Parts: sequence; C-alpha cells; structure tokens
Amino acid sequence: MKKWTRRAFIGTGVLASGTLVLGIAIRPGNRASKVAGLIASAEETVMNIWLKIAPDNTITAIIPHAEMGQGIHTALAMMLADEMEADWEKVKIQEAPAEKEYANYSVAKGFIAGNAHFPKFLEETIDGVFLTAVKSLNFQITGGSASVRFTGQDAMRIAGASAKEMLLQAAANSWNVPVEELIAEKSTISHPKSNRTASFGDLAPQAAKVSTPSNPKLKTQEEFKLMGTSQPRIDIPAKVTGEAKFGIDVQVPGMKYATLKTAPVFGSKVKSVDTTIPSNSAGIHKIINLGDAVAVIADGYWQTKIALDTLPISFESTAEDKLNQEEILANYRKAMEEDLANGNLELHHKRGDTELSLQEAKVLLEAEYQLPFLAHATMEPMNCTAWVQEGKCEIWCGSQNPLGAKATVAEILDLDLDQVIIHNQLLGGGFGRRSETDVIKQAVLIAKEVDFPVKLIWSREEDLQHDVYREATISRLKAGLDESGLPVAYSHQFIFKHHPPEAADIPYAVPNQLIQYSSPKSHVPWGNWRSVDHSTHGFVTESFIDEMAHSAKQDPLLYRKNLIKDKSRLLAVLDLAQEKSNWGSALPANWGRGIAIGESFGSVVAEVAEVEVTLEGKVKVHRVICVADPGFAINPDGFKAQMESGIIYGLAAAMTGEITIENGAVAQGNFHNYPVTRMHEAPKIETYIINSGNPPGGAGEPSTPLIAPAVTNAIFAAVGIRIRQLPITKTDLRISIRQTS
Repeated sequence: MKKWTRRAFIGTGVLASGTLVLGIAIRPGNRASKVAGLIASAEETVMNIWLKIAPDNTITAIIPHAEMGQGIHTALAMMLADEMEADWEKVKIQEAPAEKEYANYSVAKGFIAGNAHFPKFLEETIDGVFLTAVKSLNFQITGGSASVRFTGQDAMRIAGASAKEMLLQAAANSWNVPVEELIAEKSTISHPKSNRTASFGDLAPQAAKVSTPSNPKLKTQEEFKLMGTSQPRIDIPAKVTGEAKFGIDVQVPGMKYATLKTAPVFGSKVKSVDTTIPSNSAGIHKIINLGDAVAVIADGYWQTKIALDTLPISFESTAEDKLNQEEILANYRKAMEEDLANGNLELHHKRGDTELSLQEAKVLLEAEYQLPFLAHATMEPMNCTAWVQEGKCEIWCGSQNPLGAKATVAEILDLDLDQVIIHNQLLGGGFGRRSETDVIKQAVLIAKEVDFPVKLIWSREEDLQHDVYREATISRLKAGLDESGLPVAYSHQFIFKHHPPEAADIPYAVPNQLIQYSSPKSHVPWGNWRSVDHSTHGFVTESFIDEMAHSAKQDPLLYRKNLIKDKSRLLAVLDLAQEKSNWGSALPANWGRGIAIGESFGSVVAEVAEVEVTLEGKVKVHRVICVADPGFAINPDGFKAQMESGIIYGLAAAMTGEITIENGAVAQGNFHNYPVTRMHEAPKIETYIINSGNPPGGAGEPSTPLIAPAVTNAIFAAVGIRIRQLPITKTDLRISIRQTS
C-alpha cells in the first residue's frame, strides 16, 4: 500500500459533494479540557472545543479555518451563534490554534463520505477513525469550498446547539424547574413562570459540568434567525482601517529581512555562488546557499534585493534546460496518441458502447481544446517570518494548513510538535497557493542559520516563476448526434486527472460515454488552483456542448435544458438564468450572449455572459448573470461576494492568463506580462440565489469554472468564432469583425 499522504487523502476522497450526517461536532469525546489552555483565559469557560463564554457574556467562536477573504470567520460564527441563540452583537471569533485537536476531521469525512448516513451506534467510532487519521496527517486545511458545507454543518451548528442545551440544563438544575419551561434567547436563559433570567456568562461555569449532548436538536430552516440573513463581515472593519494583520505585516523585535533567487529551471540546483559578504555591503548579514536557491539576509528588503541581483550565481544544467512550451504540448499530444494506440488510457467513466455509437451517428463532431499553465498570483506576496531559537521555533505566516505547516517545521528542525508555534495571520489571497509549505520551509532553513528572526519575502517575479501551477491541458472530444441533433455518444480524452474526481463528468443525458485520460511526465510542478480540475473541464465540456447545440441549429440554452430535463435542480438554475438574462432578446451588432452551467463542490451554478467584440478585435464583457443554488446560503451577501470573486478570478484566467515555458523556465515575471482583470475591466455581475433546500454547497470555487465558457460561447454568438484555446487574447478576432461588418 502506498504511503498515505494529505494530497492522496483528499484526492481519493473527493468522491461526492454535499454534506454529512449531523451530530458529530463534539464527538469523539468532549475535548474541551484538552484545549482549554490553548484558547481560553482563566475567566473564560470552554463549553466545547468550538466555543467559550466569558463572564461578560461574550461568546467566542473558535474557527478552524483561515480567513483569506472568503468571509468564513463570519459565516461559521453565524452558524454557531444561531443554534446557540447567542446575541450576535456579543459574538467574537478566534482562529483555532495549529493543534491536532483542531485537525479537520469533519472536512476529511465530508470529502470521503459525502452524504453517507451511519447508524448512530457507529457514529462515534467512525468519527474517532477520521479524527485519528487527520491528526496523523496534520490536516487542518482550508480549501475545497468545504468550510460551511462540512465544518459549518458538522461542527459549528452542533457545537452551538449542544452548548445551548447544556446552558438550559444548568439553569433548570439551578432553579429546580423543568428544562422544557425555559427559553434561550439573546444569550440569556429565562423562566417566564418565575420571572427569572440569567446570562450565558453567569450559567457557563455550571453548564460546563453538564454532560455534553452529542446529538442536540438542530433548528429547521424556518427557525433560523441569523442563518440566511446578510450580516456584515467581522473581518472587514480592520481591513478597511488597515489594522488587520497579514503575514507580510508581521514585525518581530530584532527581525531582519531575506529574499532569494531560485534556480530558474524546476529541479535545477545551485552550481556555484560566493557566499562571502562584500566589504562594501553595509546591512548585509548573510548569504546562504539553500541548494536550489540562494538567499540574502539584510536589514531591509530592498537591501536584500539589490544584493541578490548583483550576486554572481550559476545553476546546474538539467535535461529540461532547452524545453519550450510547444515541445511540452507536443510531448503531451504524443503521450495521448501512444496511450490511445496502445490501449493505455486510464478510464474515468464508461457507459454504453461509445465507439459503435460514434460510427453510427448521423453527425460526428470532433474538437481539440487547449488550456495553459496558470499561476495563482496572490495579491499578498508569498512570505513567512521564522525565528529559530534554542529548542523551539516560532512561525508567522498566512497558511491554508497551519497544522501541516507546523509538522513540516518540526520535521525540518527535528523538534517535537509542541516546540513549534504557528501564528497564523490573515491571508492576502490563497486560491490553493497557501496550502503549500515551500516558503515556510525556506524561511526556517534561512532562520536557523542566524540567531534572530527573519522575514522571508518572495518578489513577484519569484512568485510567478516558482509557483505550483494549474496544468496546461489538452482535451480531445467527439460527439455523435442523431437526426434530431441530440447527442447519442460522447468521447473525451484528456490529460492529467487530479481532483475532485468527478470534475470530468457531464450533467447531460448522453446514453454512450467514454471518458479517459493520460498522465504524461512534466517537470512543471502542479498545485491546487481555484476549483482545481473543474476549472479546466468546465471550459472544455461547456464549450463542446455549445458546439453540439449550434451544429444541431438549436438554441444553446434550450438545448441544455432538453438534456437535463430530469435534473430539477439544474433545470431550475437554467430557468432563472434564462429569465434574468432576458435570454433571446436582441443585442447590438457584434454582441453575444453565452451560457454555461455546472455543478461543483455541492453547488449548482449557471452563468450568462454578455460580450462585445469591438472593431479592434477586443473583447469587452459587459454583464454576467450568475444564478447559484448552494442549497442554502448562510450569509447571502457573503455568498454573492464569493460568486463575484470567483467570476473575476476566472475571467482573468480566461482573458489573459498564461504561463509559458521557455528554456525550461517560466517566461512571465510580473503583472505586465501576466495581467489580471483590472477594476475598469470588470463586468457588471448580478447574482441570484436559489435556496433549494439541498445540502449546503460551497461558495469559493463553483463560479470560477463557468466564466470562461460563458464568455467564449458569447463570442461565438457575437462573431461566429469558436475559441478552443485559452487565453482568449491568443485568438485574433479582427478577422471575424471584418467579415461580419
């Protein structure tokens, strides 16, 4: 059996979307006593690992997820406070420490078990198995659009409801009255018959001694008071005033700065560098050869940068030194062709007899799609501050997996976990990039060479050229249509399958399907990029279904509806998108509308883009109508913000995003040649939410995969050019304008 790794754990486990059985927030066992010293002062009462109560009646929700702009600290606190009947004005948040007790077993269980229901007598055992597993993996991840649908549903709501029942029981014991006669409201317990009232803060010490109910009664949606309402985000005021602390804001007394230059070609090593500090280099403290990079420590960042740029460094040659983008893609195509010819394709999905159906189809469509490598380009540059002292190490960073980072540091320095302290900060953008620990590892290796704290800051160039990238991919598709234009066969051959494993699935009723993939070698490091495989398959499959519709001379939206007519949830989303976009109404010349729909991370989303192709061949996206069914939106304004964020992020990738390889290394260096969408380029976005009552879905990622096909389908509708290669700027649209003008 292969070694069980965090990535494999997620990758093999993302089997289903949706939520979990309820009732395991505080199982296995009430771990409150284990974490009290980590999260509470002497005056505060820890009710369970997810909340504490202060004597002044303040409730603090302990949030086991990083805040990287997605508003999760607010949404999860709302779920806890609503079930608890807490006064929202008295609720605060505290990010959970990087400790094994806060390993995300509910997230891991959610990815693996999906909507599975277990017998009650097995729940605690199963939860214990997952907790043991995630503890051993040091799994405290924020990602996969999992926070609300798993941690929120399976931990925060249960924790709040359980604490409420404990407080009610404490009041009943104290006043010697039936618990059924008590009312919990606004952080107080009252007994109307005797006109007695006590605050949560007063009752908390007694309540903490009450047996913890592991399956407390949860509210129905009709009983929600906070959930489903738009609440201002807790993290925003400090970000507006500048008081909020991100990793790059950290200041530690005596701290110096470091930056580095990594071997340009992935896998290369430093061949030679003189680490002697020049006599005229005031403020330079040390030059360090890290093996695959050279770091300079100085009093200030700019000094490190200047010194590094003038430092003669040579790197070893590798087999990829002369490898260019087109050769990489040619190698991918060769691998696909060889796997097809030799029967070595790996199977993703098979239904019916696709080959025979393709041969017998009335119309055969074939297309090849190509997507580029993409970097994450987080707004906050990658950074980490490390202080290695005798017998311990402190880390200040913004991490999507602080417990994993802690374990990494402990391993590097041969320390016990409790000798490493992680001070996790707000993240200036994550998108999967900050689930990696490469920068943290480097900061530790640098800091252990000196006796003061060091803040390592990557330049933007270093970030773009040594990211972990979304793969460049190629997809080859075939579809067989019958006399009415409907598909009877669908074949999709692609390269690289990561996760979620269902990403290449299509929602459409096609009786014969064959979906296969190849896994060619690549020296370009891969990493989780927002929505992961959905970001590539969303473009490919929603573009190709559009091709089928146009080949059949049918309206693309109505064509989709015909193929999902037995899927009421998707149909409802398409219906509302049709209505809100005024689909079918007239547009100016060289304007078009494009539709795309998809289900990912438990949410169903459709997007309609209204696009203009100018006489100069420029694409202007004027308006995007987004209809989303997340099951239930906990904080609707926050959910809309996530839809908008995902659309803008995906739009940047669709329009201009491209990392290319020249001589084995990344060619792009900064935003001048890796542009992102500017404010003046952003379209008007309208988001409509359908609370369908399905299990809660994710928000951070489901809108990203659909904007590229919505825009390219709109371009086709506008000027008749089918874009099968991203970014869009690679296609010269001026020809089509001249033809149609």
